[in-house]
Amino acid sequence: MPIDYAKLKNWSFPDVEHRYELRDTILYALGLGCGSDPTDEEELRFVYEDGIRVLPSMAVVLGYPGFWLKNPQTGVDWKKVLHGEQGVILHKPLPASGTVIGRTRVTEIIDKGAEKGALLFSEREVIDKQSGDRLCTLTSTTVLRGDGGFGGASGPAPEPHRLPERQPDISLDLPTLPQAGLIYRLSGDDNPLHADPAVAIAAGFPRPILHGLCTFGVAGRAVLRACCYNDQRRLESFRVRFSAPVFPGETIRTEIWRDGKTVSFRARVLERDIVVLNNGYATLAG
Repeated sequence: MPIDYAKLKNWSFPDVEHRYELRDTILYALGLGCGSDPTDEEELRFVYEDGIRVLPSMAVVLGYPGFWLKNPQTGVDWKKVLHGEQGVILHKPLPASGTVIGRTRVTEIIDKGAEKGALLFSEREVIDKQSGDRLCTLTSTTVLRGDGGFGGASGPAPEPHRLPERQPDISLDLPTLPQAGLIYRLSGDDNPLHADPAVAIAAGFPRPILHGLCTFGVAGRAVLRACCYNDQRRLESFRVRFSAPVFPGETIRTEIWRDGKTVSFRARVLERDIVVLNNGYATLAG
């Protein structure tokens, strides 16, 4: 049965109140591989409470509404859903602990046709409960592979950011841990695809894959280190398109182009020489 555009477009999300502690912030950073060299003072800034800094990509786990598309009332074939793109706009540095409110809404749904599926665009604002300050805005594109042809508008869809044609200015290799998926899931995404070998095999993978948002965070670490000297206040926005999964234990090479306050990037795994994140775009503070 085709999805109901009006119903899905106007889906009502309850506010999500999310209390997190310093240990949650450290656990998130450990899931991205921070601290793999415990003598690296730059890395310790994200995993040690003395003068701790918060990775900007941690925004993706704050105020998360859960996998709401699994609700039968949406009419979506949730087993054919893919995460297409993710973006973060930072309005203020994230606190190391606190209580936030997550407010999510669907901004648009584009019908690409029965054979191509549909694109669902959503936005989540994360607000500091105590001060009322808006901390960040998250944008997401979800590919509904089984729900095209419902009769909605066919576009236009936003064009992906084009990478420069020259060689990257910087390349930074960051290894992922063999147990990265088991650690990262403790930050809120407990999909068994990332932990249970039987579930992964049933989904067509030889073993559990890494969370896409963990890969997103690793690339964010690379941009932060290469372009911001690990100062989270210097990163204003960060967005990327997912193109292939990563297996825990693989090494992610982030290729970076710097043009003033604009950063372009992509990420590939060295072991298979395959691009896993593409069309990356970030903006830096002055």
